[in-house]
Amino acid sequence: MKRRLALAATLAAAALFAGCASGPKYAEVAKSIPTLKAGEGRIYFFRSSSMFGAAIQPEIKLNDQVVGSSQPGGFFYVDRPAGKHVASASTETEKTASFQLDAGETKYLRTSPSFGVLVGRIVIEIEEPAKAKAEIEGLSLTTLTKK
Repeated sequence: MKRRLALAATLAAAALFAGCASGPKYAEVAKSIPTLKAGEGRIYFFRSSSMFGAAIQPEIKLNDQVVGSSQPGGFFYVDRPAGKHVASASTETEKTASFQLDAGETKYLRTSPSFGVLVGRIVIEIEEPAKAKAEIEGLSLTTLTKK
């Protein structure tokens, strides 16, 4: 009986952590992140490592182009020309965040799960740089999607 309970607990833990980002930590890749090109800004997308809503990992779009996905414990970044941008994530509804990106500027967009009617949702919010940088330090780089 104890053996079955231990096996069940192990399988449950594995299922929970299977959805978490598993790439290199920010500290491991920080020095290899390239400098910005002239006229571009950088957008970091990140999600805390909370297990709440871990199974909900929709694609993240920037101006209707898929740039990555919202993975618990993960972050990724994209460089884009200065101008107006709209980030979005869809499950049962689409949630968006619109913002102006200036040349040389870095924006931080937090993706986080929330309750929905049938399925959970991912909300996208612009985060303060100091708070975002502190959190990204402990997150893992997820796959980058090229332009």
